[in-house]
Amino acid sequence: MGRLVEVADTKLYVEERGAASGFPLLVFHGGPGLDHTEFGDYLDPLTEGGAYRLVLVDERACGRSERTAPRETWTLERMAQDVSDLAASLGTSGGYATLGHSYGAFVVLQHAVDHPGGPRGTIVSAGIAAARWLDGVQQQLAAFEPTGLRAQVMASWARETEVATEEEAAALLDDQMPFHFRDPQGAALREYQRRTAGLARYAPDVIRHFAAQDYGGIDIEDWLGGVTHPVLVLAGRHDRVCPVAASQDMARRLPNAELVVFENSAHMTFAEEQDRYLATVRQFLGRITT
Repeated sequence: MGRLVEVADTKLYVEERGAASGFPLLVFHGGPGLDHTEFGDYLDPLTEGGAYRLVLVDERACGRSERTAPRETWTLERMAQDVSDLAASLGTSGGYATLGHSYGAFVVLQHAVDHPGGPRGTIVSAGIAAARWLDGVQQQLAAFEPTGLRAQVMASWARETEVATEEEAAALLDDQMPFHFRDPQGAALREYQRRTAGLARYAPDVIRHFAAQDYGGIDIEDWLGGVTHPVLVLAGRHDRVCPVAASQDMARRLPNAELVVFENSAHMTFAEEQDRYLATVRQFLGRITT
């Protein structure tokens, strides 16, 4: 069961998994406009043994968090500040780490730039450091195979700017999800759909808002040199949204970065190569907590 935690002008919903004494890993979902259920139970094995505690977060105005946060605060910078505010509200005096996937990666990377040394470590999963890397998405859509799914996926992206209900958002994401897996019709996608079916609370107004604003407009490449803590950069070789070149460039700019490329994944690395993903994250957490 989760709970609401106060941060500045709103409350964020968090669901904690693992021993209360475990080192906290604050986990931020993609979208924006999705919620923590994006991860299903894929990350849960990290809690085995009691060393680490997952804190799965619904971002500002998303999921089960308060939907009353003022619209003018729906910004990447404010969501990055929420990370520090949440850590303080949770009482993480012994330190914490962050993991963000897709848009969540934008959030934790912005947080790393704005609060260098705040977390013990940052894990950037399928992310970018500048919106310019999204310029290739349309080309990827135009070339997407199989051709029988191409129109469906392209239409789903177009609907992001007009989605009005949670039901419409669910249908949109279901239509779009094949684009995010290396094999758009493979077992990994089917297993992901099975493990996350019926769990999400979508925020269509947040989806519309960010779809019209370049998904937060991240642009922090020139500031990565000021990040003082360790950063783990995770990338899928076949990612059609956040290309592996963006992760390689990011890792070069960061003073203390490790880059791991998942050769058999697209955008959903934690689901496509779960065992290696978990092992990589666990090793990183072990290094920053000992």
